[in-house]
Amino acid sequence: MWRRIFAIVVKELRQLSRDRMTFGMIVMIPLVQLMLFGYAINTDARHLPAGLVNLSDSAYSRSLVQAVEATQVVDFKQRYLSAAEAEAAITRGEVKAVLYLPADLDERLVRHPSFVGQQYLAQPYLSQPVGQWLVDGSDTVVASTIRSLRQMPLDAVAGRVQKAVMPSFEVVQYFNPEQRSVVNIVPGLLGVILTMTMVMFTSAAIVREREQGNMEFLITTPVRPLELMLGKIVPYVIVGFVQVTIILSAGHLLFDVPIRGGIDSITLAAMLFICASLTLGLVISTIAKTQLQSMQMTVFILLPSILLSGFMFPYEAMPIAAQWIAEALPATHFMRMSRAIVLRDAQVMDLQFDALWMIGFTCIGLFIASMRFSKRLD
Repeated sequence: MWRRIFAIVVKELRQLSRDRMTFGMIVMIPLVQLMLFGYAINTDARHLPAGLVNLSDSAYSRSLVQAVEATQVVDFKQRYLSAAEAEAAITRGEVKAVLYLPADLDERLVRHPSFVGQQYLAQPYLSQPVGQWLVDGSDTVVASTIRSLRQMPLDAVAGRVQKAVMPSFEVVQYFNPEQRSVVNIVPGLLGVILTMTMVMFTSAAIVREREQGNMEFLITTPVRPLELMLGKIVPYVIVGFVQVTIILSAGHLLFDVPIRGGIDSITLAAMLFICASLTLGLVISTIAKTQLQSMQMTVFILLPSILLSGFMFPYEAMPIAAQWIAEALPATHFMRMSRAIVLRDAQVMDLQFDALWMIGFTCIGLFIASMRFSKRLD
């Protein structure tokens, strides 16, 4: 009995060693998870892109801005002339937060100066905040990070002040004032579920035809490779829209998630992402030789799509190398679009970089899948 069991074990090991795709996944998936969780994933948001509205433009305000930047929590990328411009930038997703310093900052900061001996002391006017943080509350991690900057020590702002006082900043959270995490999760869940289903459905499309013996039939038909690719995609586009409807409707009815964006913008963004995901699945289907391999490759794509797209962890907290990988994934671009449109009522034209990227990804993916399939027809 033990000989027979040993013989079967040896046979399975030899067969596994011949299956290069499966053997590669056995090695690569643990390595990828280790690299993602150990290197790329960081829950401490740093260097968040921020804007500045400095109506005071005094020595105090400039010192205060330098003190805020010294924390390395935010980087002031843009400067705006008014709060309205800042709010529009947050809506478009250009910045995550804006520091608003009013024109009477000096009066608020130092209301009634007095002298004790030879030392100058500042009497802070703390009954009202010295400024405001305007924050994109749709990302709860970013909002909680900005709230840590509500108070900055005054001795870091003005060197001549001998006592450390703590002027406060008011934090105004747009789009999610109640700080509910479900508001941020539901639009992001669109990208995760569509990635999982769309890529999985089409990754086995060509492989299934081969395993079922239909490849010879397709070769003899006048169907061209591009026509076959488009024919494989169209039915699942309808499936994708059904899923989008279910997720947004259930999220709104069950969890009271606001849907501020227009139906036309949501539909267009979903169409772009569904096509990009289906195209990615088709490319996988032309590479894999069995349906098991296609499932393994789908998991290989799904894992970084969840972890690097900004669904679970802040995109800005990732290292630059991880951000480059994230930019190559359709889920990253759709995550920005879905949250911006659904929660912030942004327009597709405000997110044209992400939209154009997914259009280009779809066209290139269809071309690659068609070329690889045409080679298999020879």
